Amino acid sequence: MAPTLVREPFHRDGWVYEERIDGWRILAYKAGDRVRLVSRHSVDHTKRFAGIAAAVAKLGARTLVLDGEVAVYDDQLWSRFEWLREPDPDAVATPPLFMAFDLLYLDRRDLTGRPLRDRRARLEDVVAGSELVFPVRRLAPDGLLAWAQVVDRGYEGYVAKEKASPYEGGPTRRWLKVKQKGWTVEDDRWQRRISVAAPHGPSPRQ
Repeated sequence: MAPTLVREPFHRDGWVYEERIDGWRILAYKAGDRVRLVSRHSVDHTKRFAGIAAAVAKLGARTLVLDGEVAVYDDQLWSRFEWLREPDPDAVATPPLFMAFDLLYLDRRDLTGRPLRDRRARLEDVVAGSELVFPVRRLAPDGLLAWAQVVDRGYEGYVAKEKASPYEGGPTRRWLKVKQKGWTVEDDRWQRRISVAAPHGPSPRQ
């Protein structure tokens, strides 16, 4: 399920707003003790992210499929895509984490036809207590307030999702993404240095 890019932030009743993560889109498959982590281009990353695979294996469900992103976060809880490829040995950072935003199958039951609000509730139950698998962070329930959080926290953007949406393959307009105009990793780094140096700059990210 791929969100459609739109130009402006918005608010709609019956929608939720999630942090847009700068990571690798991955499907996590679990069948008994066997786990596979596969990219949307069908590349197997199970060995690359062995810690995440082990954490998925420990989840209580016998069988499941999770959709999410593998991400590394810095000490300000910003996701850092470049550290997935080239970790910075001097940086304070998390290990690779699996940030799950959807649950497609659970204990041999197909959940793709269920509304997102139900899938999210089950997802939160399934990953509760894991050290490396987490539900993606939700923003304010009002889309415009959520956008203010995006700007304040320095995120690339957000993904808005209709609570009633089923899980469908391919592009959809029931999930929409909004990006900050002109946002790049380089610009974001510069903004971070300025905010740290400024004596009356933005408060630390929450």
